[in-house]
Amino acid sequence: MKIKFKLLAALTLLSLVAAPAMASGDHAPKNGGVMVETKAGDFEIVAKPDSLQIFFMDHGKPVKFEGAKAKITLLNGTEKSEAELLPAGNKMEAKGSFKVAKGTKGIAVLTLAGKPPASARFQVK
Repeated sequence: MKIKFKLLAALTLLSLVAAPAMASGDHAPKNGGVMVETKAGDFEIVAKPDSLQIFFMDHGKPVKFEGAKAKITLLNGTEKSEAELLPAGNKMEAKGSFKVAKGTKGIAVLTLAGKPPASARFQVK
């Protein structure tokens, strides 16, 4: 009887430890960007010389970008540039010419309609 109880207790403990790891879901970038997990949700930031994009998931659930606002600030050494992003289907996007290279740092701020701003820091790999 004691062996069954100890085995049951051990299995229960192991399942409690493993549950948080499985709950977080897949955080691999799906669009070639950099993933940043925040309290508000998961950002995928794609920074290219001709476009900046933010993909956002609310803890695994897609969001609607209608009425959303977003801004990305890029930092290259002492140089700073900003871009406003507009809704474009399943993402926020800015097109233009941006100084983006390996090591470029940035801050993305996304405000969904009716929600407080969410921000994410990132570095281009």
